[in-house]
Amino acid sequence: MDAKLPEPAPASDGAPSARRYRGKNKGKRWSLGANTELAVIRLPLDVHDPGIRHRTESLFSAMWSLKRALQRDARDAVDAYWAGDVRRERDAKAWRLQLGLSREGMERRAYRHMENSRHLAHHVTKALVMHQADEVFETSVSRHLFPDSSGRRHGRPKTGRWWDYTRIPGRARSHTTSRKWETFRLHGTLAGHLNTYRHRNLDHTVTTPEQAAALPAGTGVLEQPRHLPAPMRPTGRIQTGEVTAKNVQKTRAATWWDYSGPLAVVFTGGADSRRGDLVLPVRLPSGSGRWPRLVHFLTNPDTWHKIDLVRRRDTSAPGGWAYEAHLIVLTGGYASPATKARRAAAAALVRVGGIDGNVSNLSIVSFPDTFDPADGDVEATRIEPSDAELAALAQARRKDRGRKRALDRSRRASNPGQYRPSKRQQARAERRQAADLPARTVETPGGARAANEAGVPKQAYRRDSLSAGYRFNRARLAEVAATAVAAKDHRARRIAEEIISGHGANLVVEDCDIRTWYRRWGKALQATTPGRLIAALGRECEKTGGRMLRGSTFTTKLSQTCFCGEKVAKTLADRIHTCPACGLVADRDKVSAALCAHVHLTDPDDPSTARLDIVQARHTQIVFHEGLQEALSSQPQRGARPTKGRTHAAAHTPDASRRGPLLDKTPPPGTGLTPNETRPANERHKAHVGTAGCTDNAPPRRAGSVQTSGGHHLIT
Repeated sequence: MDAKLPEPAPASDGAPSARRYRGKNKGKRWSLGANTELAVIRLPLDVHDPGIRHRTESLFSAMWSLKRALQRDARDAVDAYWAGDVRRERDAKAWRLQLGLSREGMERRAYRHMENSRHLAHHVTKALVMHQADEVFETSVSRHLFPDSSGRRHGRPKTGRWWDYTRIPGRARSHTTSRKWETFRLHGTLAGHLNTYRHRNLDHTVTTPEQAAALPAGTGVLEQPRHLPAPMRPTGRIQTGEVTAKNVQKTRAATWWDYSGPLAVVFTGGADSRRGDLVLPVRLPSGSGRWPRLVHFLTNPDTWHKIDLVRRRDTSAPGGWAYEAHLIVLTGGYASPATKARRAAAAALVRVGGIDGNVSNLSIVSFPDTFDPADGDVEATRIEPSDAELAALAQARRKDRGRKRALDRSRRASNPGQYRPSKRQQARAERRQAADLPARTVETPGGARAANEAGVPKQAYRRDSLSAGYRFNRARLAEVAATAVAAKDHRARRIAEEIISGHGANLVVEDCDIRTWYRRWGKALQATTPGRLIAALGRECEKTGGRMLRGSTFTTKLSQTCFCGEKVAKTLADRIHTCPACGLVADRDKVSAALCAHVHLTDPDDPSTARLDIVQARHTQIVFHEGLQEALSSQPQRGARPTKGRTHAAAHTPDASRRGPLLDKTPPPGTGLTPNETRPANERHKAHVGTAGCTDNAPPRRAGSVQTSGGHHLIT
């Protein structure tokens, strides 16, 4: 590992000359303000021309090779840093600087790789190289050397894969000097795009993007060809407006800054620039329903901040990749008039609520901010997947397993020497040998990978030969996975909007580590995605004007506490909360969610300062009484079958007003089966297994059905 900076190149006369670097900025440095909002808009790029596609692929290949080299250097430097115990204890900062474990050190390494490789200069520029080095330092080195606010460090820097390299980070434009973009630049105007590709049936009076955005939904605005032509750089002379002493108008050569046609992303740099600039035309939505969003982001070029060139797997695109430009804009995200009205109505709700996340559902309970029944009722909501969603998830899993089996068969067929025959194939070979029959060649071995005595494969998987069909199926699998993630994000946003509209924007949730849930229940969480739902709720609370706070489970113990302050110990199998002191019988998750609304934090940013206000919780139980019992009473969710003879032990209390409507039909212990025990459940190893723990004896429900509890709809 070379930890020192490169030696200065000798001058022409033989004497060494000091290398010149750019000095400090003498002007006022521009920076993002504390209240500056950022938003991102994705602009699809039309990369259909073979020459343009080849240059784009070469750009990604060059940047990936540079990032891989930087990651290897960072890994070696980090190993040397931890190996130097004495020097690290003496002066850790000086030891890091000597090894180049700094932002400037990584930039120097990147420059050295670019200068020594010779071919990288044909595709990339120093601005791209510097920003790539900054990204490697921030995402790999800095997170490994320095802990975050929770005291955690990331692991040792690793070398990424070619298929995972999907983003080329660009540099932000200069906000102090006009017409200065150091990497990818967006040229053109939205009006120029409209004038060039306007729809044939569009009214001639519509000449501006604002007029197109005001058209009714479903009206065609653009009529873009299947393959967009790349715009040409302006040529000729442009008058500057200045006049010389001889009364002659000054002119200059036309540049991209004088271009006002359709939008296009331009990259100028590298030795390949002699073949012309890399121009990638932008394809915009054609319908009028998307134009208010385009007007919000693209009408003011002064708010354009930075462009990252991104690619994603697309089996239908030429080359198997679809390219996009992610434009970061110095403005807030777009919100439609309906969204603004909905958020304004949610902000007017003076309520406080709690959230309890579970493996198979999400429970939300809210109260009026004054905890006075005169100001509102108790609202309870349970989010759980419907039967249709569970069936679609099961079908998607079957398809996913089929695609993965097809990938395995293709790899085995292309590399038969790296796999052993299966037991069945070996037995057949032995039978043929015993019968003196000629041996048959096994084209697709079905056994384990050929390995040494230690179990290490003799050949690395990355050295296997892969067929075109394998690459196609792998791309299709990645594309389907990305589509599923986008669908889950969309579902989480819609559910969050419904919850905030009914419960307000001031919520409290238990500070749980979702990763431990995945280690215990695995794929069962794919049906409910509690982490994604809670994250979407937090974002929606902030956009509405509220906040979602997190309370520590160690200081609150909500699942083991009752409204009256009594400690009620429960295992994960106990899904019904039964308090022997006050007689409250309710759903365990909804009780925890209701208690979350009574949690107060001394420091809103520190979950460990959360404390449960037992006095307020007991007051709520007294003043709401029947409404609280009715809102918190429900049958256990599917897949969480309670223990027989234990869950409903206190269901029949002397005071009939404390019993919920769904628990009144439960017979006393020993007199008969409970409604949840009319048929024996299948034997299971865990309390939550399968797709959200679905059991055969679950009550039938319609797909997307809506149930009521405490006067609020249950969103499924």
